[in-house]
Amino acid sequence: MRLQDRYADLQSALVERTRERDQAQHQMGALSNLLRAISNAPFELLVVLEAIAQSSAELCEADDSTIFLRREDELGDAFFADASWGTSAEFRAFMAANPRRLWHKSLVPKVVNARSIVHIPDKLLDPDYTFPGATQTRLGSGLSDSRALLGIPMYRNGVIEGVFSLTRREPTAFSDKQIKMVEMFADQALVAIEHARLFDEVQCRTHELSRSLEELRKAQDRLIQAEKLASLGQLTAGIAHEIKNPLNFVNNFSALSGELVDELRETLGSAPLDVRTREEVDEVTQLLKGNLEKIVQHGRRADSIVRNMLLHSRTGSGEHRLVDLNALIDESLNLAYHGARAAEPDFNVSLHRDLDPATGLVDLYPQEISRVLLNLIANGFHAIAKRRDEGVPRNYEPCLAVATRDRGDQVELRVRDNGTGISDSVKARMFDPFFTTKPAGEGTGLGLSLSFDSIVKQHGGTIDVATELGHFTEFTIVLPRSSRDIT
Repeated sequence: MRLQDRYADLQSALVERTRERDQAQHQMGALSNLLRAISNAPFELLVVLEAIAQSSAELCEADDSTIFLRREDELGDAFFADASWGTSAEFRAFMAANPRRLWHKSLVPKVVNARSIVHIPDKLLDPDYTFPGATQTRLGSGLSDSRALLGIPMYRNGVIEGVFSLTRREPTAFSDKQIKMVEMFADQALVAIEHARLFDEVQCRTHELSRSLEELRKAQDRLIQAEKLASLGQLTAGIAHEIKNPLNFVNNFSALSGELVDELRETLGSAPLDVRTREEVDEVTQLLKGNLEKIVQHGRRADSIVRNMLLHSRTGSGEHRLVDLNALIDESLNLAYHGARAAEPDFNVSLHRDLDPATGLVDLYPQEISRVLLNLIANGFHAIAKRRDEGVPRNYEPCLAVATRDRGDQVELRVRDNGTGISDSVKARMFDPFFTTKPAGEGTGLGLSLSFDSIVKQHGGTIDVATELGHFTEFTIVLPRSSRDIT
């Protein structure tokens, strides 16, 4: 008999050990799944919280689990069911629309108000428990039809940031070991929340730093260009002043000499000269007259270059005042178009205007902006004519468009043409002084450089270009609306 009792004890111990082993294996599997979920998505908070909810429910033999996190809304502090496992879709939708309030008498408010663990083995035996706004038939599985409830407060710096709840549909109390395990999972959830918060802060800060770095690079590029232009301006101003006086003498005396040649020819016309001598005199005077005309022509061109150099070297121009930008653009567009038609009667292009009425008045140097517009529009006309001369499809329609947009404290201006476009090598140098792709005698290479100088240095704005070779070029200018915004 004693042997039988001992055998029964061993058999009972074996069953208990087997049960403990199976339970340990189950716990290890649940923990392994949790660690795998955390490692696969360490900063995806919802994924991590749902994995914690699932693992805690499985290890503690609960039917479902929910993690409530505190947030403020129009009614004050509320606890929202941010992650759950084992609950129905109807229950989750209901909880999303009905967060737990501190004046309720359900599990979560009880935990928060008591500031401690709340364990209800059977809610039907707790007369102080209610689940507001829900019925079993409406929600199905979830807190509404559960019997045993366990709520664990989630503290951070002495403040309850959330509540970890587990429920069973049968009135079976949770063991002390299971409660300790849920506390551990609640701590793990807080760590995950803190990691996600820090990650979001780092991401936000990284984005801000990247944006600041990009703005700093742009400002540095503008500063370098402005310094280069300022140094060049000082140099060109000195050279231009030295050249202008002798150039004026050349222009004036060559024009005067041309008039003297005409007088000489009139005088010799009445002189008694033989035919051969008269022919030689006419030939020499005609040649001299032609040479003087070329001197006058190129002298005037040199004078124009000197004026542009002096214009490039100055820091201000005209009166700074409020101007209707749309009206200024329309005036400049018409002037440039009629100028192009006067130079080439066969030139034709469609002009598109998309002027935002909200652009309104802008504080600027109207003469300078008009000069910039004329230069950009003239360059667009040149690119369109060049593409036309190179041969284009029959359906090609030359077009130049101008547009404005109100940007609050700034205004945006765009000039776009569907001409030849700009290559990368030219784009890299297009704002450099004296750089030009036009044939000799057609451009000084100062137009875009002066435009950059005016927009950036005088007005504190920006000028950028987008282009595709063989298709289009678009200049975008952004100007501060008020001179107070210029930095």
